[in-house]
Amino acid sequence: MAVSIGAGQAGEEAPTPAPARAVPGRTRREATRTLRVCVFAAAVAAPVAAALRSRRPGPGDVPSGTVFAETYRGRHIGMVWTPPHGPAGQGRWHVTVDGRPLHLMRRADGTWLSMVDHYCSYPSPLEAARAAVDALGPGQRLGEPAQGPGSAGHVHTENRRGVRT
Repeated sequence: MAVSIGAGQAGEEAPTPAPARAVPGRTRREATRTLRVCVFAAAVAAPVAAALRSRRPGPGDVPSGTVFAETYRGRHIGMVWTPPHGPAGQGRWHVTVDGRPLHLMRRADGTWLSMVDHYCSYPSPLEAARAAVDALGPGQRLGEPAQGPGSAGHVHTENRRGVRT
């Protein structure tokens, strides 16, 4: 009996190898399907996010000329939204307490300060106006804005050394 190098008997056919097992991993078809799903999700996510974002009210979403009025602790608080002028401008809230203007400033973190109380910040212009009413006390009123040469009506009375006007 003769033995071949393949450890089988001579004259016999070589055994057929077993089919190769699939290597655990992805095929091109699965990778393509995954890529298509990701592209579809990205395409759908942008309009959905824009729709959800537009539902949240914010200063930029307030219609022009929006008027709000409230009586708080016997004082009339009025607010009017003025839209931005020009593409880079920002709109403003014009707030009055008993018909006199209350100057509000927006901080970098989105909170608001009033000219009556510079030490605390408030999440909305209305809350800042209410805090100003609380700080004024009974019988006190906001001062009239000084009329001066500036377009905003502000007069600076500090010493102006070296400043030409």
